[in-house]
Amino acid sequence: MTYDPDQLLTPIDQEAPRRVQRLRELGLGDEPDPEFDEFARKLSQITGAPYAMVNFIDEDRQYFAGLHTTPANQAGGGSPEEAAAGTPGRVMSRDHGYCPHVVVRRKALVLDDVCDYPRFAGNPVVDEIGIRSYLGAPLIDRTGTTLGTICVVDVEPRPWGREGLETIKALAAELVDRIHQRELD
Repeated sequence: MTYDPDQLLTPIDQEAPRRVQRLRELGLGDEPDPEFDEFARKLSQITGAPYAMVNFIDEDRQYFAGLHTTPANQAGGGSPEEAAAGTPGRVMSRDHGYCPHVVVRRKALVLDDVCDYPRFAGNPVVDEIGIRSYLGAPLIDRTGTTLGTICVVDVEPRPWGREGLETIKALAAELVDRIHQRELD
């Protein structure tokens, strides 16, 4: 196996313009949402992970409309500076983290230990926030557009296993149903 530095790059997202349009139609991705914060809390509680997010992604950034951190990890305003200081904030660059990979792949991603994968171990969130494990699934709406992701992360390696994969996929489907219900209301 040869080392290819290009494999470390965030994948090109051809769907981003359509996603941004769809997020605008739904009124999502620009501000915190108490329902999504509660959903992130539920994600954290079910998985036992200290961080959980409902993440909407545009061409340049990720926006955590739903965010839950354990009380010891909570920070005030959720600014990008806080994210760089070791606590996830509400906004993150598109080249940070693993959700952009999930959005482009349109498939769940399970990383028990990100350091086991050269493509993911070099991501800035490893050094800046201390992320060591990730579990995420895409939010694909009724139009076929991938709106974003739900995910949980931990600062310790975690064996998510098949149960974790099935759980995150089921919860993603549940949240997509809630988003569709909002659209009908």
